[in-house]
Formats: sequence, structure tokens, C-alpha cells
Amino acid sequence: MKKISILTFLFLINLSTISYSKNNDCKEFKKFSIEYFKCKGEIVKDKTITTGKNIIKDTKDFQNKKWSDEKKKMENAKDKINETKEKVLKQ
Repeated sequence: MKKISILTFLFLINLSTISYSKNNDCKEFKKFSIEYFKCKGEIVKDKTITTGKNIIKDTKDFQNKKWSDEKKKMENAKDKINETKEKVLKQ
């Protein structure tokens, strides 16, 4: 129960900091109006999508960077195996 309440509290703090970080274009609406909440929701949604895309892009770049060396090693090993196979078959 404590974990759920702590996670909920942290989530709400995170949402408020994300929504207030750059765009405060919702000042034209009354604070507790439907339009205000829609505006804030759009800001949070946009930031969440952007952050998600950045995380995915960074992960793909990291994997390509780290795995490219291993892919080259695998290709070299396959080439060597094929060369050895051809030598054995020719004899």
C-alpha cells in the first residue's frame, strides 16, 4: 500500500513538473475549467510522446553501436568457416 501511494505521489509530481517546464500557454483559461485541463493534458501528452521517442531512439543508437562490432565478428567468422569448408571440399 505504501509503495502504491509513493508511486502515485511521485507520478503526480513528475506530471506537474513536466507540464510547467516550458509551455504555460494555458494561462488564458480559468484554472479549473475543462479547457484548462484539456490544454494541460495536451502539453503532458506531447512531452510524454517526445520523451518516449527520444528514449527509443537513444536505445536503438546504443544497440547499433554496441552490436555492430559483434556483427562484424560474426561475419568474419562465417567467412572463415566458408573458406575452410571450400578448402576441405576441394581436397
